[in-house]
Amino acid sequence: MRIFDTKVQELKYTVLMELAWQTWRGNDAFSVFNEITNEIVKKDEPPMSCCIYKDRAIVAERIRIALGGNRKNPNVIQIIDISCDECPQAGYVVTDLCRGCVAHRCADACRVGAIKFDDEQMAHIDKEKCVECGQCANVCPYSAITNFKRPCERACKVDAISMAKDGVATIDSEKCIACGACVYQCPFGATLDVSSITDIIKTIMASENNEKFKVYAIVAPAIAGQFKYAKPGQVITAIKELGFYGVEEVALGADIVAYNEAAELSERDIMTSSCCPAFVKYIKTKFPEMKEHISSSLSPMAETGKLIKKHDPDNKVVFIGPCTAKKAEIKDPKVAQYVDYVMTFEELQALIDSKDIEVEELTETDLESASGFGRNFARVGGVTDAVTEAARERLGEDVRIDPIVCDGIDQCRIALLRASKGKLPNNFIEGMVCEGGCIGGAACLTHGAADKRSIEAYGISAKIKDIKTAVDRANER
Repeated sequence: MRIFDTKVQELKYTVLMELAWQTWRGNDAFSVFNEITNEIVKKDEPPMSCCIYKDRAIVAERIRIALGGNRKNPNVIQIIDISCDECPQAGYVVTDLCRGCVAHRCADACRVGAIKFDDEQMAHIDKEKCVECGQCANVCPYSAITNFKRPCERACKVDAISMAKDGVATIDSEKCIACGACVYQCPFGATLDVSSITDIIKTIMASENNEKFKVYAIVAPAIAGQFKYAKPGQVITAIKELGFYGVEEVALGADIVAYNEAAELSERDIMTSSCCPAFVKYIKTKFPEMKEHISSSLSPMAETGKLIKKHDPDNKVVFIGPCTAKKAEIKDPKVAQYVDYVMTFEELQALIDSKDIEVEELTETDLESASGFGRNFARVGGVTDAVTEAARERLGEDVRIDPIVCDGIDQCRIALLRASKGKLPNNFIEGMVCEGGCIGGAACLTHGAADKRSIEAYGISAKIKDIKTAVDRANER
């Protein structure tokens, strides 16, 4: 059965799985570096790039990023330089639609003299002179000049990726919101999220079967739309089989957040949600004047970790979900005290397979601590539904909630721009950077149409039907 939808994902999984397999056996990754690369890139198989030696060099870089990447680079999304050399030069280019016309309007429009013509009067752009103004493209009667963007640049909606002079992509960590869109869109896998998979394994092993300390997994509700080959309850059992002491659903943290945000919203003129870390950073970097309107609540991930560490701060907490931005979120000291590691669904699949766990053969484990509203945080509109319900349960019918739901970064931009100018009539902005919500996260196993029905069915299956009951039970722990 095909689990992933691209060969790049499969390569990423293979590296992580081999690395995990070695780590479970106590082998230091650096001591078996060559063994892993040789296992993944075999002599008798066709190379993925120009030659087997480059393939192995790329795998070696993937291993380094899986081991934490460049420690001097603060970004959780990093570039594999050796992979980032196959894209055509970006910017304005003359295509074969050029007819070599007599008018030469393109050259007349170019103020820096970057347009030259060959013997057949075909136009060419001198990249050393071109300032990417686009005037040549505007005047070409054949639309023969086009602005080509590399896939990673096109995927990045916050303009955090640019090209260095050597042609390799570079990421501006100040602009990057760690959404991971570039990771999935790069056809060569040159952009990659830093992993903590070996640290997680070592932590589980160091716990000595959870005798020295307990290791918990907290699982995002988006899990219901993943792992199509098994039931969500079987995947929960598989997580426990990995050696975790317990598994908690982050949907409980979502219930807590909704309950808190409902009360907070009743005292504010306008407020944005705080559950999506990419959205929160987007506000701080692109709309700093809106920072004061971000909900003061922690994210559902952090609230769940806080609950687990309330009675025993020595517990270790590992978040599992579809989000690369969560890897950046746990660098925030306010969150780091509650969540120790972040693992994506892609990494979870590698971890499960590294221990030869047959998920489809396992019995189901039901998680019964959250309401259906908390579980629906995984889809667009779920946060709004939960906050509206929490306001009704906690404050009655008199609270004014006039929400706007933003599905993807483009809609977030429009809502925030209007709000920053005082033009937004709504008082609550739900922002989800990934289209579809968390079920469209960059680190999902597949990236087809987000399966809202799976999430909604997961929500309906919750035995707790109201948010207050879930929150009250959490407070009684």
